[in-house]
Amino acid sequence: MTIRLWRNLLVAAVLGLCGAASPVWAQSADPLPSWNDSAVKTDILDFVARVTTDGSPDYVPPQDRIATFDNDGTLWVEQPLYTQFVFVIDRVKAVSNQHPEWKTKEPFKSALDGNTAKLLTYGEKGAIALITATHSGMTTVEFNDTVNAWLKTAKHPRFKRPYTDLTYKPMIELLEYLRANGFMTFIVSGGGIEFMRAYTEQCYGIPPWHVVGSAGKTEFRMWDASPTLVKLPDLLFFDDGPGKAEGINHYIGRQPIFAFGNSIGDKEMLEWTANCQGLCFMGLVHHDDAVREYAYGPDSDVGRFPVALMEHAEAVGWDVVSMKNDWKEIFSWAKP
Repeated sequence: MTIRLWRNLLVAAVLGLCGAASPVWAQSADPLPSWNDSAVKTDILDFVARVTTDGSPDYVPPQDRIATFDNDGTLWVEQPLYTQFVFVIDRVKAVSNQHPEWKTKEPFKSALDGNTAKLLTYGEKGAIALITATHSGMTTVEFNDTVNAWLKTAKHPRFKRPYTDLTYKPMIELLEYLRANGFMTFIVSGGGIEFMRAYTEQCYGIPPWHVVGSAGKTEFRMWDASPTLVKLPDLLFFDDGPGKAEGINHYIGRQPIFAFGNSIGDKEMLEWTANCQGLCFMGLVHHDDAVREYAYGPDSDVGRFPVALMEHAEAVGWDVVSMKNDWKEIFSWAKP
């Protein structure tokens, strides 16, 4: 049963309980202050109260309170390009002197020329080609150090701030609220698992072992008498679309009862969550605020949100967040 359906069924009963005790969340300070008072916020608060209250027919023990979140476009900015894609382009430029053939070979040529429009036309295959060419041969420690060094200096082209400053304040509040109520929060993203693990604890309070993502193969080697793991140019797992449900099963081993995404690539994760035993919550972030962030949807090459996904969400009772209408603030550093 979805939270929206549960709320509709019980609203009359709730209205009739004059003088009844307020839910725990209503008795304390607002746990989601950057959210406007809306149906989505109410659904979230009702859901958490219902599954965490002892004696509730929808009570879920802490070990089963699994919440999964997409990353790009759900927890931080993904426009005009996915952050990891920007990192990859910078890596292509950084090592291009070792590969003179890239000047005439696609998709490397487009990356070197800064032709992102053409680069996007190469799709998933192009992205994998760039990633394997620039990541393979590095040890996992070297890769982590390279990512951290890049994040300290790289800045978003529009906001002129580090990418780690571009997390969504309302979603950070939501992550903290869930954890305060006994949930375990996980990232389940199509992004590279080792790329994300470099910053998720700093940005979201989510440790590396709670990150599920696309992964390349590694190989154990002894270098200078020291054990290392070396990144190979082979894809191990692609964590997008159906792969998200498969990744949850493979890495987490338990079905979520709460899931948030923002694009067609998250549909299967939300469907898998909707099949949970008991009360469950499925949410999508809709980017419709061009003034404070970006407005995009069915025609976007990045974070595509087709009309069919919106219609499906409405038909099955998934909550859709309007960034424009549901969020008082988007970034912690920006004025409301």
